[in-house]
Parts: sequence; structure tokens; C-alpha cells
Amino acid sequence: MSNINYDYVQNYINQLLPKSDGILAELEKYAEKNHVPIITKDVASLLSILIKSTHTKNILEIGTAIGYSSIFMGNAAGVNFKITTIEKNKEMIEIASKNISKAGYDNNITIIEGDALKALQSIDDKFDMIFIDAAKGQYMDFLKLSFGKLKVGGLFVCDNVLFRGMVAEKSLLVRRKITIVKRLKKFLSYISEHEAMETVVIPIGDGVSISIKKKEAIIND
Repeated sequence: MSNINYDYVQNYINQLLPKSDGILAELEKYAEKNHVPIITKDVASLLSILIKSTHTKNILEIGTAIGYSSIFMGNAAGVNFKITTIEKNKEMIEIASKNISKAGYDNNITIIEGDALKALQSIDDKFDMIFIDAAKGQYMDFLKLSFGKLKVGGLFVCDNVLFRGMVAEKSLLVRRKITIVKRLKKFLSYISEHEAMETVVIPIGDGVSISIKKKEAIIND
């Protein structure tokens, strides 16, 4: 059993999801072979539905890795989309760039190299959606620096917010992860209670939070 869902539930859900092909299938195999964390297929399908149902075209992503989620979201957004994605690992950037080119998205997906906390300060665009899949202990900082860049009515989506179940169940907590878990719990409480957002936490993958921005606000912890 996983720490988020029973294995039999997860296995059944996975059977219902469409099989990947082309570049996405290649990246799934690469990620599994090389132990590179990418979004799970159920989370990817959720993102696809969110993007299509809201007609999202302009996306900010924090955490590029090998470019899997960027390409997946681009496929969902369709023509004339724009994704700005931030990654600090040079090796990942090199791999992601090649994958993005192979997908034919050189003109749609821009990778910004550097620490997200610094990179966010130089971005002035307004986005339809912000997707965060990076350092879990910094989610609150990412929110502070990016919330003003999200349009009213836009979606703020974060992956891995239940962190192997540790956020929800103390008996699962690993000592070296205490600080991360404390920060994630604080972050989830904040986005759930803030009047400028409406938030739901969904137990798929490693936990996903989805917040809709209801109005402009200054984010302070």
C-alpha cells in the first residue's frame, strides 16, 4: 500500500488512464530507468483537464526536471500556448531542452536557469496557471513571490503536498524530513484559510493542492 492510496485503488485508476505515446512515453521510460522524479500519470491527467477546462494558455512552472510536465501541459494547452519553466540543475536543463525541441515546442516553452526564488523576482508576466513541483520546503516562499503574477481566476497548483503521507499521519514521519513536513503543513493551512484563495487538496500521486485566486492580495506568512 502506498502512503496516499491503497495499491489496488491506484492500480485500478492507472488502468483507466490513456497510455502515453511518442516523446511522453520515451520520457516515462527514461525517468523510471534513471530514477528521475516526474509527475505521476494521474496527476498529469488532472493537469490536462484543468488546462483544457479553463482554456489556459500562459503557464508558469517551477521545477522543470527533464521537461515531461512542460511538454504534457503544452499538449493540453494546444496552439499558441506559452510556458515559462524554472530549473536550477544544469544537467536537467540540458536534457529538458533537447526533449522540448524533440516535442517541437522550442517557440512555446522557455526554460529559465537559476534558483526559483531569485528567478521569480525578474518575471513580470501574468499567468493563467502556476504549477509548482520543486523544493517542498520552499512552497510558501514560492507562493509569496508568484501569487501576484497569477491572474484573478487563475489556478495555483502544487504537487507532492502530502509528502508520502507524512503531512497527514505522524506515524509515517521520518526524522530528517520533519522541517519539510512542518513547512508543508503550514503552507496547506495558509492556502486553505486565506480569503484570496479557494483550495482543495486531492490525494492522488503524492498529493496535489489546487487553489483558485479569487482576488488580488499580498501574501504574508
